[in-house]
Amino acid sequence: MDFLVFLDRYQRVHLLSSLFVLTHLLFLLQPGEMHSEEVRVVGLGEPILAHVGDEVEFSCHLSPYRDAEHMEILWFRSQTSDVVHLYRERQEFYDQQMAQFQNRTELLTENIADGSVTLRLRGVVPADEGPYGCRFLSSDFAEEAVWELEVAGVGSDPHISLEGFKEGGIQLTCSSSGWYPKPQAQWRDHQGRCLSPETEAIVKDAQGLFSLETSVVVQEGAHSNVSCSIQNLLLSQKKEFVVQIADIFLPGTSPWKRAFLGTLVGLLLLLAPLTMLVLYFFRKQRRSQEKLKKQAEKDKGKLKAELEKLQVELEWRRAEGQAEWKAAQQHAVNVTLDPGSAHPSLEVSEDGKSVSSCREVPGSAAGDPQRFSEQMCVLSRERFSSGSHYWEVHVGRRSRWFLGVCLAAVPRSGQARLSPACGYWVMGLWNGCEYFVLDPHRVALTLRVPPRCVGIFLDCEAGKLSFFNVSDGSHIFTFTDTFSGALCAYFRPRAHDGSKHPDPLTICPLPVREKRVSEEEGSDTWLQPYKPSDPALGLW
Repeated sequence: MDFLVFLDRYQRVHLLSSLFVLTHLLFLLQPGEMHSEEVRVVGLGEPILAHVGDEVEFSCHLSPYRDAEHMEILWFRSQTSDVVHLYRERQEFYDQQMAQFQNRTELLTENIADGSVTLRLRGVVPADEGPYGCRFLSSDFAEEAVWELEVAGVGSDPHISLEGFKEGGIQLTCSSSGWYPKPQAQWRDHQGRCLSPETEAIVKDAQGLFSLETSVVVQEGAHSNVSCSIQNLLLSQKKEFVVQIADIFLPGTSPWKRAFLGTLVGLLLLLAPLTMLVLYFFRKQRRSQEKLKKQAEKDKGKLKAELEKLQVELEWRRAEGQAEWKAAQQHAVNVTLDPGSAHPSLEVSEDGKSVSSCREVPGSAAGDPQRFSEQMCVLSRERFSSGSHYWEVHVGRRSRWFLGVCLAAVPRSGQARLSPACGYWVMGLWNGCEYFVLDPHRVALTLRVPPRCVGIFLDCEAGKLSFFNVSDGSHIFTFTDTFSGALCAYFRPRAHDGSKHPDPLTICPLPVREKRVSEEEGSDTWLQPYKPSDPALGLW
């Protein structure tokens, strides 16, 4: 009986020990069930191939799926400091983008609640080629995925031109442009045999695309088809042009030409000096005319292409500037002048909306426009230390003025320079012909339309001060700096500028905030220049 009791106790102890070991083994073999599952960022993996001018999409998602709406998501180039696009807490920060990606990216967040996002990059150029990555950052993890973007472009159809006779044959030139990466050219005869090129030149333009020009001399016996093919090795695509040449056009192959040469030799024996002189001048004149004609056509084509390119760029910049101006108007504020800050030679209106010079101060009309014996200016009552603010000033036809902002605490002594280093961010007109800013040195501005009304937009958080030409809605100039204190609006009409129209500097009423037309309605009327109700003043 004692033996049986001991055996039963031994079996129970052995069973408990076995269960402990089994539980420990399961714990070691299945760590994923005992710990939180690891979160990974899944990117594109393999390299992406994009064509020049097209758009490409970079997709990233979390595995397992997880809500990323309140995370920071960063797309970058080879390192995280090279920002392509930044999303953080439901906002996109465009001011931190690299310059080459500005106005070209679009974030698709339809599936962000499932941890999946896509970045669309428009207008691919050769400079976009290289490594990319996306990084997800939250309070408990930071993971990233990287991939490679390859760029390729197929250029224009080859163009073959006949250059003339050379070395007993005909010289042909083949040209094409718009290729990436560097293309490969090949000449072949009608039997498919390769022809050695006479010359070959490959040049890269400002956009990073390659233009190719190659020439070959076709000898007698190589008649029928002669082809020029240009191939993109990355895409395995090529473009080919075929030209047909008969032996009759090659030197020394035509019977009538031999007869003509025989007759010509006979005539030369009789009229050798005169014939040689006539032929010399005739050929020289013809070649000169042909050369001038080709050069003129070439120059005309280049000039036309450049003009079209400049026109497109001008229209694009004009539309972009008008969009910025319209956006700035949404932050319009009421600005008034502080008579207590005005120089004694200035007269501020009772409503605090205009200022003009009331009497001449000796020495104010001569000397360096950056230095004055005393600053004849007036500041605004308002102080700006945060947020975005927009106001407009009617400058009329004055030939001298300064507008902008300055630090409220900056000294306004006669020796102060109107530069950012001294706490001034201003734009001005000097003697009615030169618009400029001081950043910190004088930077001349070229304006298509002289402004009669100037819009000023201050973004304190972004550290930007922008000037707009209200007359045509165009962007003039933007300061980018760090403001170290509260700012005041700065007005300086310049006393006795000698103009026939000594208009005062007048703060315009707040602009009417127009309702923008949605993109779905297919209208871009909000980008058009504003038309003032009063043509004489250009005011609302």
